[in-house]
Amino acid sequence: MEGKQEKAVREEGIPEEAIIYCDGLVKMYLSDGLKVMALQGLDLEVKRGEMTAIIGKSGSGKSTLLNMIGGLETPTTGQLFIDGHDLSSVPEKNMVKYRRSTVGFVWQKSSRNLFTYMTAVENVEAPMYFKKGKAKQRRERALMLLDSVGMLDHAKKFPSQLSGGEQQRVAIAVALANEPSILLADEPTGAVDTKTANQIYGLFRELNQKMGLTILIVTHDISLANKVNRVVMISDGKISTEKIRREVNVAWSEDADNSHEEYVVMDKAHRLQLSEEVLEMAGIDTNKVRIVVENGKVVISPQK
Repeated sequence: MEGKQEKAVREEGIPEEAIIYCDGLVKMYLSDGLKVMALQGLDLEVKRGEMTAIIGKSGSGKSTLLNMIGGLETPTTGQLFIDGHDLSSVPEKNMVKYRRSTVGFVWQKSSRNLFTYMTAVENVEAPMYFKKGKAKQRRERALMLLDSVGMLDHAKKFPSQLSGGEQQRVAIAVALANEPSILLADEPTGAVDTKTANQIYGLFRELNQKMGLTILIVTHDISLANKVNRVVMISDGKISTEKIRREVNVAWSEDADNSHEEYVVMDKAHRLQLSEEVLEMAGIDTNKVRIVVENGKVVISPQK
């Protein structure tokens, strides 16, 4: 993480294990003269080496959050810390270095990931031109990365000669070119079939386990829950629930309902966001509820 010299020391109060720490993030846009809230006081902590999915419907704020972590957008209010350092304090010249080296991006559309006029190996080499090094070293690293994603045999092919899944594998190699600490993937399997999507998520898990890479995947696909250890659900610009894998050291199950435990997230003001499904199941259709504590449990019931 490169920033001002006076910001070299980790901010107090930020957990040592947190590589991403969001504190009350708010993002407001103007659309046709109206104010739109993309994020509404979002709090999130991602530990170093975690593989986490951010899931939410279109317009929930998940892509806005990813863009902020990637240094492509800034919050209206709130703070975002990367590896203990306030991202808002980093000058623009160092933000360019941050986007090139600290984070790697994998987008849904291959046109955002790859240059069509370059071969696979040349695409992987491209981000390295901004760093000092010899051509031979760039080529060796590019081939090594292609090998790590199973694309070494396709090194001299152009994107048009590759399938959608193969293009995404090359895109992952490109994202890893400058040894980032965080890999950000925005709907990385949105343009491929289920079989290919499973292979790509398997590759993400392999990279996460072998390299200790922190991976944040944004998607609208709830079935992703059984592919990662932690799933964060965003609704209306805030974290609503989380799913945590029960046993991280056992074989991956295809039954996400049994492999993960779901929790409702309470924000710093002690507020809970209950899903429409939960409210319907509880028969709650008003904005007033009854809360009692019974045997150490909080019971929420509809107004009678």
